[in-house]
Amino acid sequence: MSVSETSRHRAAQRLAALANTLKAPAVSSSDLTSPVPPFPVENSTLPFWRTELHEIDNHRTTVELPEKCDILIVGAGFSGTSIAYHLLGDDPSPPSIVMLEARSACSGATGRNGGHLKPDVYYRVPKYIRMYGREAAASIAAFEASQVNAVKALVEKEKIDCDFNMTRAYDVIMDAELAVSCKKEYDQLVADGFPTVKDVWYLPAAAAENLSGVKGAKCAFSFTVGSVWPYKLVTRLLELAVERGLNLQTNTPVTKVSETRDMDGNWTVETPRGQIKTKKVVFATNGYTAGILPEFKERIIPVRGICSRITTPEGKSAPSLPYSYSVRHNVKGADYQITRPDGSIIVGGGRPLYLHKTEEWYNVFDDSKLIEPAVPHFQDLMQRTFRGWEDTGAKLDRIWTGIMGYTTDLMPHVGAVPSKTGQFISAGFNGHGMPLIFLTSKAVANMIKDDCTFEETGLPGPFKTSAARLSNTENAILDLIKP
Repeated sequence: MSVSETSRHRAAQRLAALANTLKAPAVSSSDLTSPVPPFPVENSTLPFWRTELHEIDNHRTTVELPEKCDILIVGAGFSGTSIAYHLLGDDPSPPSIVMLEARSACSGATGRNGGHLKPDVYYRVPKYIRMYGREAAASIAAFEASQVNAVKALVEKEKIDCDFNMTRAYDVIMDAELAVSCKKEYDQLVADGFPTVKDVWYLPAAAAENLSGVKGAKCAFSFTVGSVWPYKLVTRLLELAVERGLNLQTNTPVTKVSETRDMDGNWTVETPRGQIKTKKVVFATNGYTAGILPEFKERIIPVRGICSRITTPEGKSAPSLPYSYSVRHNVKGADYQITRPDGSIIVGGGRPLYLHKTEEWYNVFDDSKLIEPAVPHFQDLMQRTFRGWEDTGAKLDRIWTGIMGYTTDLMPHVGAVPSKTGQFISAGFNGHGMPLIFLTSKAVANMIKDDCTFEETGLPGPFKTSAARLSNTENAILDLIKP
């Protein structure tokens, strides 16, 4: 194929992928207004995960909003849904719970991610040790590692059909300098007897390329991970919660929460469809938190990311890739990847191509647009990256964006909102929520229903939201773009 033919072929592939992406229907409800940003936008790009919709997708349990409830949860993603699931449990006399979602169910970050359930058991640990100390770093890593089996147990208990898979990850390092520093830090963790590296295995360059299949690998690290169809996991949990008493109201954006409680001790939650009085409010709003909880402005930042699905043409075969991958190009970014049961590849990342253009990602909450500088990165990605894929015809099938919530100190904000009795938050998971959220939500549910303290839940200490964290003006997110 000539250069010009190749260019035309790639252009045609990209147009097809964009056509798939932009098939997302406009939200028909006139309820979607535009309060103070950040706020979910209309006509968001269509992720692969939302191509098979559950009947609960645009569900409203009651025609009208109830006037009051015991607990109101804002957000119907993995966080809000898991909190509702844990609150309701098998309680024969559960509290009255209303969940408000600005768009459709699981249409935010959870429904737009890479399908990874991948704990960080070594890579960021040295950084966390420097920031928070060894004990806190060990607590964070162990907590993340525990999530894989926790979600496995959940899927088995509730018989959730969500393509859950338990496998090994290959964290493949492509940069020689990064490979040296990662090996040095890993060796130190091993020497110190750091608990979670017991599950980590180091592979030098030749073994890394041969076993992972990644061309030019400088080294790799392998450990236990999971993958999942996130939308199917969340919508089944939502269905269970509704069956147990949850009042779910989709396409009902929260526009404002009162700054103080009324004479009866209720918070007033306002929406275009009316207001609800509630004793307790839970913000499971991730990157959109500051729109309705202004004290988190400049503390939880909306960050736009990009993800894709790659397929091979019918009749073509490709080498099996049964593992989960992070292909770390350099210290600035990695591609994250899973193989689906249908053989397609879900891969996101591409950061080195746009990180310097902060207007593409930092404080951006519009997921109706792509990150254009990153789109070419996903063309022929498999052919460039993996041995044996050169002649597979693998092509970009679909590409989309999503809005994550990044925090300026790299830790989620969890627990009681400072100085607002009865308000709770579980947000700001830094694009890494899947190996954190389920058990974090269990802890938040315990705080709400049992009035226990953050410390009594056993969550890692750095997760606790506090006035001190909100007043800290340092910004670790922007360290990503420093030379």
